[in-house]
Amino acid sequence: MNAIPNPIPARHRGLNRAEICDQNFIEHVREWNGNVRAAPLPDQPVLPGSGCSAAAFFDLFESQLISRHLDLMARVLRVKNKVFYTIGSSGHEGNALVARLTRHTDPAFLHYRSGAFMAERFRKLPGMDPVMDSALSFAASKEDPASGGRHKVWGSKPLWVLPQTSTIASHLPKALGTALAIEQAPRIGHELPVPADSIAICSFGDASSNHATAQTAFNAAAWTAYQKLPAPVLFVCEDNGIGISVKTPGGWIERNFSERRDLDYFYADGLDLATGYADVERAAEHCRRTRRPTFLHLRTTRIMGHAGTDFEIEWRSIEELVQVESGDPLLRSAAIALESGLFSKETLLAHYEAIRARCFAAAEEADRRPKLEALDEIMRPLAPYTPDSVAREATRSDYAQRRLEVFGGEAKLPENQPPKHLAIQINQALHDLFCKYPQALLFGEDVAQKGGVYTVTKGLHKAFRNKRVFNTLLDETIILGLAQGYANMGMLPIPEIQYLAYFHNACDQIRGEAASLQFFSNNQYANPMVVRIAGLGYQKGFGGHFHNDNSMTALRDIPGLVVGCPSRGDDAALMLRTLAALARVDGRVSVFLEPIALYMTKDLFDAGDNQWLFPYPAPDQAMVLGEGRVYEPQADDLVIFTYGNGVPMSLRAARSIEARHGWKVRVVDLRWLVPLNEAFIAEQARSAKRILVVDEGRHSAGVGEGIITAIVESGSGSKPLQRVVGADTYTPLAGAALAVLPADADIVAAAANLERAR
Repeated sequence: MNAIPNPIPARHRGLNRAEICDQNFIEHVREWNGNVRAAPLPDQPVLPGSGCSAAAFFDLFESQLISRHLDLMARVLRVKNKVFYTIGSSGHEGNALVARLTRHTDPAFLHYRSGAFMAERFRKLPGMDPVMDSALSFAASKEDPASGGRHKVWGSKPLWVLPQTSTIASHLPKALGTALAIEQAPRIGHELPVPADSIAICSFGDASSNHATAQTAFNAAAWTAYQKLPAPVLFVCEDNGIGISVKTPGGWIERNFSERRDLDYFYADGLDLATGYADVERAAEHCRRTRRPTFLHLRTTRIMGHAGTDFEIEWRSIEELVQVESGDPLLRSAAIALESGLFSKETLLAHYEAIRARCFAAAEEADRRPKLEALDEIMRPLAPYTPDSVAREATRSDYAQRRLEVFGGEAKLPENQPPKHLAIQINQALHDLFCKYPQALLFGEDVAQKGGVYTVTKGLHKAFRNKRVFNTLLDETIILGLAQGYANMGMLPIPEIQYLAYFHNACDQIRGEAASLQFFSNNQYANPMVVRIAGLGYQKGFGGHFHNDNSMTALRDIPGLVVGCPSRGDDAALMLRTLAALARVDGRVSVFLEPIALYMTKDLFDAGDNQWLFPYPAPDQAMVLGEGRVYEPQADDLVIFTYGNGVPMSLRAARSIEARHGWKVRVVDLRWLVPLNEAFIAEQARSAKRILVVDEGRHSAGVGEGIITAIVESGSGSKPLQRVVGADTYTPLAGAALAVLPADADIVAAAANLERAR
């Protein structure tokens, strides 16, 4: 093992601020000449008038030292490629107070400067080692218990710290969602995985508090409290006065948050354990007792720069740096330790160096541990799928009595009704899922009494009441944050995003948060949910780009996400069962994309033919993930790949093509857009003489590009092939919308082009 580096003497001080901060501590202890008190007993105040006992201070100070030496270790070993993360916690070590004064069963969503919080929370359970666990994470070892080597994250399954990855406020909505879920669970008879009086903890920086995502969480928390609904979330703003290099105006956090009537404000000095202890304790106790959203303004500082690559001397004066470093909280903690008589200078320095040696030894050991190398090993927790278990869950039908109660008897069961259109069958399938899963919740804008803007959720609120079907404030970010919170607490959230265009401003709640959790927690945590989104084009007499959004690119690019898009009612019911089972069994995040223009469609070829109405499938039936539907499977003159609105369009076009060219036409409804079933596409393309891809999305980055790639890579790319696709434009209002979207005639014309190209 490499020797532990010795501190740099003062006369050799250069521009390495980590070395200077290290030396500052040592010199501060050596030169301290204050009065020493008689050492207090463990349960006595560490200093007169302090709310912090000597025993608590000893632990807190040690947690601070562990955090500091992990930072120093990272700066030294990063240049040797033994450590891969240098955003440190130095100056924020006061957050150990928050860990000390809350429980390990309080779900925590942490700022990346939370080394001391973690070191202190590790004390809550016996046999855990904050140094080795952290070192494994710094080294990106696959033995890292938090992420399995996929990222340096603060996380722990037994300690209820859900991993965050360089979060810039994106974790605040789900922290609030978790707090609300803690309160919601008893109301629906759901057993919580944490005690019923738990609170959710969420820490972030002063700069991050200005982010729109943070503001939406604060607003929703206050909106909830204003209605006298419990929301036990402890927002911890670790105010160090700067965001990378942009300073926060002095007094801004207090001014901005201390007078919000429904966000209870507390201040604590995180630079002084002796004085800050009681104030942090008051804030945590207030949140737990009142169940109100609580804002803890924790004073911190930032030393050693934003990260190892941030050379502050390039943009801050040496005088300013020295002033900032003089406020190092470890200097104050050392003074308390010496004045209280808990340590002598010699024992304190020995303890300091022993922790340094422990951190470096752990880092060297972690460097020798195996790393992730193989692609399948890296991706394993991203999208777990156990098809047999999912199939059993999707077709489980042991809730017959509840169905009879909800639907009103045997004769009124949906499978005993005449064939119905898409909207009604989605509605019936949702009723079924609520019978099957008592922990299922449906929420969003207008979904309750109104039943949604297209009445798709009509009757659910009446059947299952406000405890399980409820309206939210008009904020898609919070809707998806709530979904994550409910999922964290073991429920089955089915949030509705009213239109696809409304999803885009909240996309990161799925991309950066919900869909990433299994990957970055090594499948220890998951956010199982089914997100319903109404979208796509072809609404007649209504629209514009907000209501005829055909951009699916943002969905297709999210790793691990499942996207299903039905074109008919029976498929919708089967797909919903599978998506719910994927959530319950494998913890998956999915989007159920509902084509608005097909909600009420009854006819296929002619008015009144009722050929787009289908029987409701019995509850013991489901659809395999990735399974498509093939119309005229033996036809091979032309194969059309499509989905959603493109399916009835292609079926109508197929009739014209057969009449004009005499071709037998096969229409393939993919049904699943993410991930695309490339093997299925290849199989269908292999027997085709000609291929059309009908994609109602846009020309660039649409689903069609993925379909064509699968066809070409399967070896069928030399066959006559053409794409019918939407234009790269926003959708205009009224009839002009149809000019930018594919139409039946476009498909027929594309087939004629294939005939000429033969």
